[in-house]
Amino acid sequence: MTRQPNMYDSHMHSTLCNHARGPLSAYAEQAERVGLRGISITCHSPMPDGWNASVRMTVEQFPQYVDMVAELRDQFAGRVDVRLGLESDYFPGMERWLEALHRRADFSYILGSVHPQTPEYQARYLKGATRMEYETSYFENLAKAAESGLFDCLSHPDIVKIVHPKQYQAGEHVTTIRRVLDRIARAGIAMELNTSGLNKPYPEMNPGPLILEEMALRGMPVVLGSDSHDAHRVGADFDKALAQLQDAGYQRLSYFIDRERRELALGDVVLAELQPRLV
Repeated sequence: MTRQPNMYDSHMHSTLCNHARGPLSAYAEQAERVGLRGISITCHSPMPDGWNASVRMTVEQFPQYVDMVAELRDQFAGRVDVRLGLESDYFPGMERWLEALHRRADFSYILGSVHPQTPEYQARYLKGATRMEYETSYFENLAKAAESGLFDCLSHPDIVKIVHPKQYQAGEHVTTIRRVLDRIARAGIAMELNTSGLNKPYPEMNPGPLILEEMALRGMPVVLGSDSHDAHRVGADFDKALAQLQDAGYQRLSYFIDRERRELALGDVVLAELQPRLV
């Protein structure tokens, strides 16, 4: 008896962010092709005061985004479970804006992101800071994002390594990382394993093995996302991600439906291109 797909890709974008390509229907078609049960569309949230305006939808486009995902959901009903998500930028002081934004639609999944590679974020936190201080402040803000209670999951945790990719070493931050992960674990939030890091200036997934192992030691839920900005990336490198989760000590994988976390045993994952590789 053929087992039905049961896995989700929980991170992908639309052209409204101005740096993704192709229609949303192509993302759903790729999900069906690789044997995913569902996808969460998580385009970059609108932000006030022109914050990173060139790489996100405007406030005025937000209703269009919600409608686009609803149309895709109806188009692929019975084939791919399409969910409305959002990747919301966080830094201290943005809590009230994001709280109001998240009430504007019936979201199934909300990612919290700290983007230390952006000019606006660097203007706020990098000026006058050493590399080590900047990287430490990133991890601190990641903990604050978890403690805000605004998000289901934190995306690409350790993406700060692409700011100074030739100098970054996770081991330099091990004390900070452990302390921050303790705070995130107490907040009860999930963490993402993001496969797109393999294509970034520091070519490993986000997070890397040190953080992933520390997450596993704390029993922190982990969600898998491709961070697709092009349809061909949907589900990409999930075989490598599942192997890394197993190596780190994980036995279960999480995803979110209607803001509620659900779990799969790694050995029970069904995905057409990956199933033969699982042990």
